[in-house]
Amino acid sequence: MTRHGGQLLVECLVALGARQAFGVPGESYLAVLDALHDTGGRLDFVNCRHEGGVAFMAAAWGKLTGQPGICMVTRGPGATNASIGVHTAMQDSSPMILLVGQIGTQMRGREAFQEVDYKAVFGTMAKWAVEVDEAARLPEILARAWKTALTGRPGPVVIALPEDMLSAATDVPALTGPADYPEPAPSAAALERARDILAEAKRPLILYGGCNWTDAGRTALQRFAEASDIPVVAVFRYQDQFDNFSPCFCGDAGVGMTPAVQKLIREADVILGLNNRFGENSTAAWTLLNVPRPRQRLIHVHGSDAELGKIYQPEIGIHCGPSAFVQAMADQPVSGPWADWRAAARADWEAGQKLGPQPGPVDMGQVIAHLQEVLPEDAILTNGAGNFAVWSNRFFKFGAKARLLAPQSGAMGYGVPAAVAACIAEPDRQVICLAGDGDFQMNGQELATAVQVWAKPVVLIVNNGIYGTIRAHQERHYPARVSGTAMAGNPDFAALARAYGFHAERVESTADFPAAFARACGSPTGAVLDLVVSPESLTPKVTLTQMREAAMKARHQA
Repeated sequence: MTRHGGQLLVECLVALGARQAFGVPGESYLAVLDALHDTGGRLDFVNCRHEGGVAFMAAAWGKLTGQPGICMVTRGPGATNASIGVHTAMQDSSPMILLVGQIGTQMRGREAFQEVDYKAVFGTMAKWAVEVDEAARLPEILARAWKTALTGRPGPVVIALPEDMLSAATDVPALTGPADYPEPAPSAAALERARDILAEAKRPLILYGGCNWTDAGRTALQRFAEASDIPVVAVFRYQDQFDNFSPCFCGDAGVGMTPAVQKLIREADVILGLNNRFGENSTAAWTLLNVPRPRQRLIHVHGSDAELGKIYQPEIGIHCGPSAFVQAMADQPVSGPWADWRAAARADWEAGQKLGPQPGPVDMGQVIAHLQEVLPEDAILTNGAGNFAVWSNRFFKFGAKARLLAPQSGAMGYGVPAAVAACIAEPDRQVICLAGDGDFQMNGQELATAVQVWAKPVVLIVNNGIYGTIRAHQERHYPARVSGTAMAGNPDFAALARAYGFHAERVESTADFPAAFARACGSPTGAVLDLVVSPESLTPKVTLTQMREAAMKARHQA
């Protein structure tokens, strides 16, 4: 059957299992848009408002569903706008495919209108960047892209699609389905070695990461940890992959890592690293373990051989999938003299969960406590980046069914698009987005996308009138010299949300929040609650004034 390249591309995506695409339309990929007209709902296209929101939705889709998030953007500005989502998907190890319309092949190298060399721009940002010159190669390239996005360390793939290639006629058959790539399993010898090392420990620790766990893998990890009585720590923003109510869960290793978690990692004598890449945040800038040979005995398990030994030389590096590894380990737990070690680590974490009253009109500690009480057990929480995220990331306890969609890259503007994607993927689950006032304004326009697709997230804007994270750094390093971090002139967020068709309210006291939240959850549309929070409540344990005074005192003493 003869059809144009755009039709072949869409047929292949459907065969691979894609059911949802996010995009902003562009003239450079009209043939793909034409092909989407005839899919009969097999591949839905969500028409978004900005390519940054598009890419964040696709990255969040990949993290939540385990299948590549598909995003479609036009050449030049469309692709560069979308680059933030590619970077986020890479740092999150989230499967994603970015399809970019491209100038015609005969124009390359002349600096044509909106011309970009995508392999050069995205070569170090994505797992693979490629340009397709012939329509006949689309099935081959798409099959490889799907496999690349999903296997090893999952991540983003960028495919440039020249206009003339997409419009060219071809009779090449489409793909008929995805190939099967079972998760690599560990060898019996590797399992025995890992057990032996753990059994010799006095202070063992499990440090895990990644979003590509299976349900069976998460269950097996908890079963192994609890049967072995080993403390478990999540890397930055992956605490939802292990039941926080388990006595073995002892916190997260991320931005603002608590002294207790740092002590746990530093004093462990054996660390079982599962599916983590030992990044900057989980190692306190590579200071908690010596580079390249840690003083802790290290067992590193990862589905990508490129991650093994990349920074730290393990005693044994096991190239296999994380779920396959823990499922093989779960039936033979280890034991040793570390019960007090695990109990103390859990007690330290629980002590750190306690909060005193917060200054200002709305106490975010009380807000999170209320969410913990009323949200269903399978709620999905999303957020972008900023100090506000500490409330949901550190003080909300994620049970076995709850999920967190948040960017390891520290990208502002992720939360609202992620919430829209989550509502589309899981329409029967409650989706809550926490966004700072600065964070919200980076992609708040995707509320229009939410209305268009009947997505109904509840967005809580933590409105303190400043770029909080930067102000915190500013006060610590340049106390009382405020520059560029105030946000005077914020809009009336409730009025703005109502203009988009959302239910919206401004909440000016902690006592008003429960009733407002109930109304928000009961709204037939999505909802926005503008929470008036004091800048003083910049961190849960230290006020802005205390930061400034401590920095000025230290400077004076120096």
